Amino acid sequence: MAEINQIDGIVVVTLAGELDNLEANRIRSTISSSIFTGKVKGIIWDLSRLGFMDSAGIGLILGRMRDLAPFNGETLILNPSPTMEKIFNFSGLGSNIRHGSVDSVIGEIGGVLHEK
Repeated sequence: MAEINQIDGIVVVTLAGELDNLEANRIRSTISSSIFTGKVKGIIWDLSRLGFMDSAGIGLILGRMRDLAPFNGETLILNPSPTMEKIFNFSGLGSNIRHGSVDSVIGEIGGVLHEK
């Protein structure tokens, strides 16, 4: 399951449960459409509730990073499990990993969290 929100040009993707290929494809099209408007300056992937992700999930994140590159967009991976963190480190994404809340990292890529 995925919840996708946009806050001040930052797409916040909260993933829960298991991320399979079908769900990855749905998320991919939603996020890429947002990126190509030119109004997205970053993505935060909140993985704190994600139990399982296969190679489709890694491809999903890497592909959106590639989509963001022409717009100088940034990507943060928030709270991956220890196993997922190892995979991201091996994939060269260790510098994109953060631990904490969306509130605590959104400012790193230029967003401002508004009170609801």
